[in-house]
Amino acid sequence: MKLIPNLTPSSNASDLGRGAWKLEIPPGPKGRYRLAQLDDYSSLDRRAFPWKTPLSLSLQARASNPDIPGTWGFGFWNDPFSLSLGFGGGSRRLPALPNAAWFFYASPQNYLSFRDDLPANGLLAATFRSPSWPPTILALGVPGIPFLIWKHTSRLIRRLASRIIQQDATQINIDVSQWHQYRLNWQRNLVCFEIDGEKVLKTQIAPKDPLGLILWIDNQYAALPPTGGLAYGTLHTEKPELLEIKDLQLEMN
Repeated sequence: MKLIPNLTPSSNASDLGRGAWKLEIPPGPKGRYRLAQLDDYSSLDRRAFPWKTPLSLSLQARASNPDIPGTWGFGFWNDPFSLSLGFGGGSRRLPALPNAAWFFYASPQNYLSFRDDLPANGLLAATFRSPSWPPTILALGVPGIPFLIWKHTSRLIRRLASRIIQQDATQINIDVSQWHQYRLNWQRNLVCFEIDGEKVLKTQIAPKDPLGLILWIDNQYAALPPTGGLAYGTLHTEKPELLEIKDLQLEMN
């Protein structure tokens, strides 16, 4: 397993050896994207992403504080938004509908659920499963993204997305600034999440493979709330923020 750094200026991804890394983004104002990421798919076509079921991910992690502005996490996804929202970073692929299974932290400025009955920020164990629509069809919709600021349009798109994209999630209440053991077991029709040996989510909404492994921390937010409108941008960080990882293991079940 070779992890490739994807970094904005002054961010760091330090390899500490034996499956341990330290990801760090610097302090700075809003309006400037800051990212420290490791992944194993940056140079690959989406169809060549390396991971398929059955597969387990386990690691220990801690964040620099419980309220980092932006997002951080680890798990598997298909990098569906490679074109990004204008903040840079990552490869440039045509967009896809999301498929993911991960532990995902989102600060309160985020609202990352298409369903009203699921949590949309905080520390989440979450999955997405979507049909494999041709990327060229989805790319035709990219010019329409600015129209999502209109509340009526965004509510309509959100309802449509909830019918197309299956998802499940649970919010987890732990002190993320302390070390915890995270485990994700991904089967073709089942995903099970555990923290410190206790099950936090078991769901039949499992993503389609192939997927790539990602570990990251950034200062970005995005919100598509039930009330309508699209909000996205980058947040002020007063001090360096860290995500530390150790004992990273992947097992083909």
